[in-house]
Amino acid sequence: MDLELLDKLLADHGQPAFRSRQIWAWAARGAQGYDEMTDLPAALRESLAQELPFSTLTARDEAHSRDGTVKTLFETADGRPLEAVLMRYRDSPGGARRGRRSICVSSQSGCPLTCRFCATGTMRFGRNLRASEILDQALHFRRIEEIDHCVFMGMGEPMLNLDAVLEACRRLPEIGITHRRTTISTVGWIPGIEKLAESDMPVRLALSLHAADEALRSELMPVNERFPLHEVIDACHAFYERRRRRIFIEYVMLGGVNDRYEQALALARVLRRGHESEVSIFKVNLIPFNPSGTEFRGSGRESIDAFRAALESRGIPATVRLTRGRDIAAACGQLAATTAA
Repeated sequence: MDLELLDKLLADHGQPAFRSRQIWAWAARGAQGYDEMTDLPAALRESLAQELPFSTLTARDEAHSRDGTVKTLFETADGRPLEAVLMRYRDSPGGARRGRRSICVSSQSGCPLTCRFCATGTMRFGRNLRASEILDQALHFRRIEEIDHCVFMGMGEPMLNLDAVLEACRRLPEIGITHRRTTISTVGWIPGIEKLAESDMPVRLALSLHAADEALRSELMPVNERFPLHEVIDACHAFYERRRRRIFIEYVMLGGVNDRYEQALALARVLRRGHESEVSIFKVNLIPFNPSGTEFRGSGRESIDAFRAALESRGIPATVRLTRGRDIAAACGQLAATTAA
């Protein structure tokens, strides 16, 4: 929903300012359209339906995974494709407690940074998404069910569109997602990390690292040529000093490329540099590689377990990410805005 256009349209209709708040409250609770907003005059509901689309995005396709994950292919008003994902985690036995409902949203149509193992990097870059287009991804899934976590790990580099990302983040608590349950991921775009540290929202930061060796990281992620890993780690330390929030490290496990025991030790050294005697400010998420149409293959379970053990023996907490939506190309690294499976 384009809230700026909504305010202008309401003003043109001579409506009081509180109408905008009413409409947003309905949308944030999961209303399917203007016709459900029963505390608005019927004539106004009809005018809004004719003059302002309820969403800035059109859902073109949808796929459902065996594990409950939902992937939606959207199109912007100017024809730009993007994808977003709803991930459902298991409820407690007997349904006494509902599992987490997390959404993975996009900040750009495509991505200009071309990481070699990521399907999005093979797309043609379109443009930055507007805040309303980012928010409408969340509202789409809120119309399906209540949601409580958000990760900016979909298409695009959020730090290249941080103003719009943060503008959308300001509205997420009203949808049900607190700032502390919102994570913004970056490949290491230092100006964005610095700007996020100065913002007033206590969102979490995640760094896509994927190699502790500068040369290998540059081979996998060309952005490392512009912002070398050692400078990115320094920026993360500065972020932590200002925000006091542990930083997530994303590390996709590529068979025969970055998954050796020695590489785990090197990663631990990088993350411990300058903080050998302190509790780690980082937590590593080891990500099993998901088929993405690239030349890479995934690491075996034994390699992943050994890598994790090596990190933890050096005081670096590490977990293996639970893969969601792989069968519909909705898992990490698979989004490419193609027709859903």
